[in-house]
Order: sequence, then structure tokens, then C-alpha cells
Amino acid sequence: MLGITGYGVYLLSSILINLTPGTDTMFIISRSVSQGRKAGIYSVLGISTGVFIHTLFAAFGLSIILAESIVLFTAIKFIGAGYLIYLGIKMVFQKTSLHIDSTPEQEVELKKIYWQGVITNVTNPKVALFFISFLPQFVLTDHHFGPVPFLILGISFIITGTIWCFIVAYFASTATKQLRENTKISKLLNKLTGIVFVCLGVTLLKAKAAS
Repeated sequence: MLGITGYGVYLLSSILINLTPGTDTMFIISRSVSQGRKAGIYSVLGISTGVFIHTLFAAFGLSIILAESIVLFTAIKFIGAGYLIYLGIKMVFQKTSLHIDSTPEQEVELKKIYWQGVITNVTNPKVALFFISFLPQFVLTDHHFGPVPFLILGISFIITGTIWCFIVAYFASTATKQLRENTKISKLLNKLTGIVFVCLGVTLLKAKAAS
């Protein structure tokens, strides 16, 4: 099918991979727990957009450059880790609750959350390396469809991942709704979320380029 082989196996593998908690999942859960369902949903949309950008990179060969350049890999890794740590520290020292309710300012905050999701995903070089090592296994070497197989596989991964992440955001926000309604606990959740972001940033710093 359009230069793709073993599509059924690929879908099953994608679902299993998406079910495995990672940086993106923790980002979504943290936002959902501390700021509610809308924040979680916008985080999912941001992460999915980031994955689509990685799909384009893999399809057109840009990720290969990243995999072969230690300098570029390290630079992007530090940018991504630094951004996560910055967000974390900002939330830890935030004096007011970040819970999003029906206020005129919520659209601005939601857009920020969306772009934060995009940036944290795009600046994670581990995602790029994953795509260039995983997708080619299901693409025929003698196909004549250019980037089409990679785009189909990437979009399929995004669809399955987005559905699962929406489920995660829904249950994480629902389970902690009553906690967020308490101002003191809401502030505490924001600080804990900030600590999680800092830890994710530190973990990203430990990422190594493919040998």
C-alpha cells in the first residue's frame, strides 16, 4: 500500500508505544491535573502538532541530519531541556492558581499551553531519532512514492496517539477536579507540576545521540 509494508503490525506497535508513558504523556497529565481539562486538551493538540512536524522532518530527510550531527543534537537537547526547566521553575514560583476557568483571559492562556506543547515536543531530539529508526522498518526500500509512506505512517501514529492522549487528559482532569477547586491545593498542584517539568528537563539532558 503506497510503499508501506506490515501496516497492521505498525498500527499495533504504534498503539503500544503510545500507551507507554513518556515525556509527552507526563506533560499532558501534569497540565490536566493542575489546570483542568481544557489545558489538557490544548496540551494534546500541541504535542500532536509537534509530532506532525517530526513526521515532516522524517519524511523529507531532515531528521537524518539531526541524527548525524552531535552538535545539532546537543543544541536542540539543551534548548528543549532548558525550556522545560524554565516552565517548571515558573510554575513553582507562581503565586496565583493557574487553573483555567471561564474567564476572558483563558483563550490567551490556552494558546500559550498549546505552543508550549509544540515546543517541548519539537525540541525533543529523542522523538526525531525515534521516527527515523521506527518508520523506515515499514517502508519498502524500492517504493516510488517519495515521502508519502512516511507521511501516512506518521499521521497514523498521530491519530492513535491523539485519541489516547485525549483519554488521558479527560481522566486526569476529571479525577482531580475537586482538588483544583480548593485554592490551596490548586496552588500545590501547580508547584508539583513545575517540579515534574524540571525533572523532565533534567531527564532530557541525559539523552544521547545515536551512535
